[in-house]
Amino acid sequence: MRFALVNPNWSFEGSTYFGCREPHYPLELLFSFDKIEQAGHDALLLDAQVEQLNISDVRARLRSFDPDFLVIPTAPSYLFWRCPPPELRVPRQWFAGLDGGSLRVAIGPHASATPAATLRKLDCDVALRGEPDYTLAQLVSSPWRKIDGCCWRDGGGQHLSPSLGVADMSRLQALDFRNYPVEAHEHRHHVFSGSGRGAELEFARGCPWSCSFCNKTMFRDKYRERPVEAVLSEVDALARRGVSYIYFIDEIFGVGKNVRRLLEGIAERQVSIGLQTRIDLWDEESLDLLARARCISLECGIESISDAGRDELNKNCRMSTDRLSELLIYARQRIPWVQANLILTEHDDREEIRRWQERLKAHGVWVSEPVPMFPYPGTPQYAQMFGPPDDWAWERAHRYYTAAFEEKGYSDIQEQNPLSLSELECTETRCAS
Repeated sequence: MRFALVNPNWSFEGSTYFGCREPHYPLELLFSFDKIEQAGHDALLLDAQVEQLNISDVRARLRSFDPDFLVIPTAPSYLFWRCPPPELRVPRQWFAGLDGGSLRVAIGPHASATPAATLRKLDCDVALRGEPDYTLAQLVSSPWRKIDGCCWRDGGGQHLSPSLGVADMSRLQALDFRNYPVEAHEHRHHVFSGSGRGAELEFARGCPWSCSFCNKTMFRDKYRERPVEAVLSEVDALARRGVSYIYFIDEIFGVGKNVRRLLEGIAERQVSIGLQTRIDLWDEESLDLLARARCISLECGIESISDAGRDELNKNCRMSTDRLSELLIYARQRIPWVQANLILTEHDDREEIRRWQERLKAHGVWVSEPVPMFPYPGTPQYAQMFGPPDDWAWERAHRYYTAAFEEKGYSDIQEQNPLSLSELECTETRCAS
């Protein structure tokens, strides 16, 4: 059987999406590719964004391959599954434009949180909930009802799985990138000066915390590490092809027992790294190790400068704001870019936030303006506000977000006049209250 794994050429006009718009490695497709081949099937991976291909270009490449399965994610890269565009405009266009008789399979955060709505909106045959690394290949060999997270529709209606696909990270072997245009990928994620070729990797998935705003519950939830040797093998493979900077897309880098060994291995190699973390996971000694591993970009979720605000967000932070500030400043003395991210809560006084920002910025730490958070279906925040996600969860969340923050203003990296989901998707205009 033949699988075509297609990362669309993403566009975000009119969207509330606030993630990075540059191309990123589609790691979910790369790992799936290897598992498909190991199962004895053929796979073709096309990253239309990094290669700047349109639908016609990809259709021409698929013609000779003649896939049995066409797989398209509903958000760009695992990195942005937790803050995806709420609309399904792009995958809808690509499924329609590439339709050639293949079974159409959607993966991603929308398929995970709202599989029925995803099947309907994308007019696809299968929606895989959770992580697809192993489950895609199982579509050939296993009854679909026995595949974790497999939802599909047929003449008998929709069949929705209550489970989620969860990858065994210890068995994800090292990617060799023979099937990916590494040299075409120039973007260095979250680096704002200098030059070089960038890439993205993952050491671990999931997070042991349950912050109310984090969209990881229905995929990439439980914390799991990959073997250090596999990750270092990927670093070496990329370095041989000219990559000098690697960004780790882990939900929370710095938790596991093998982080130190990974950083010591990276320190022996001529690459620099960037990552997202919580500064309360680190101390002066471990920050020194991070600097020795040539970390040049450190993004830290502070969220709130008050204990009450962090408690409301369920951060489980046991450090004071003064200690957090001290560590951020210490990190900045060793790492070129250190960023502290804030979220808008009712517990933080605007004037106190301004003073804290000024203090940190005086020491070279970049501090974000407090941003409003989108209540993604599947997050604890969404459940607290609306209950379990249903077929209209994305419309409900999007309508709440735009109504709540239109007057307050959106982030400066967002569209300032976003469209409604029905306008973006050109689908039904009905929306549940």
